[in-house]
Amino acid sequence: MRGGVAPTLLAVAHGTRDRAGLAAYRALLDLVRARRPGLKAELAFLDLARPAPAQVLAASRGPVVLVPLLLNTGHHVTVDLPAVRAAAPHRDIRQAAPLGPDPLLAAALAGRLAEAGPALEGRGPGGPDAVVLAVAGSTDPAAGADTEVMAGLLRRRLGRPVVAGYLCANAPSPAEAVRSLRAAGHRRVAVARQLMAPGHFARRAQEAGGCFVSAPLGAHPDVARLVLKRFDEALAEPVRRTAGAATRTA
Repeated sequence: MRGGVAPTLLAVAHGTRDRAGLAAYRALLDLVRARRPGLKAELAFLDLARPAPAQVLAASRGPVVLVPLLLNTGHHVTVDLPAVRAAAPHRDIRQAAPLGPDPLLAAALAGRLAEAGPALEGRGPGGPDAVVLAVAGSTDPAAGADTEVMAGLLRRRLGRPVVAGYLCANAPSPAEAVRSLRAAGHRRVAVARQLMAPGHFARRAQEAGGCFVSAPLGAHPDVARLVLKRFDEALAEPVRRTAGAATRTA
């Protein structure tokens, strides 16, 4: 709180031209608002869709917390969002951490797998033997480290082998990871899409050859809880000021 004005949660997504993807992001924000009545929560996109973060910030009053709807560290988190803040140095703007890795994200991924699995013909009582965690991929080493942590969290939650499959920039691909697990003796390999919304990457992950493929995370209740968790964490951190701008402590 500053000057009696409640902070705005500005959720910032990568962006997509896919209508179903845009609808999924909007549904997630509706769920966030429903979980915390009275909170002003807005949505913006870094690319491919509007509004851009700068457009929302131009119309905002009072403090703002940027919450990345991004699943690990990467260029958007370390470069693009700080640039957004630097372009509005007069504002009280904080940047939250990306959504992953986090146990709530593992819970959401497990939930989406459970939704997908029962629809499979001949599903055994124990579900899949192993899981491929399909992620977008990044050249940033920190993103790869986040993905490995996330695979470990999901592995512990499911009690089954979980390996990462990358849709770009890294190897193995989800299809290669599925084949490798089957070659190792895992008959039923599912694919968990660690993707926020329908779109290009989600369609590619669908074709990885898993015995079933979970839906993108979208408006899952645990994702909404995680968005609010990141918002609260950012507000709880002390703030330092440089060149007139409010910034989070490292």
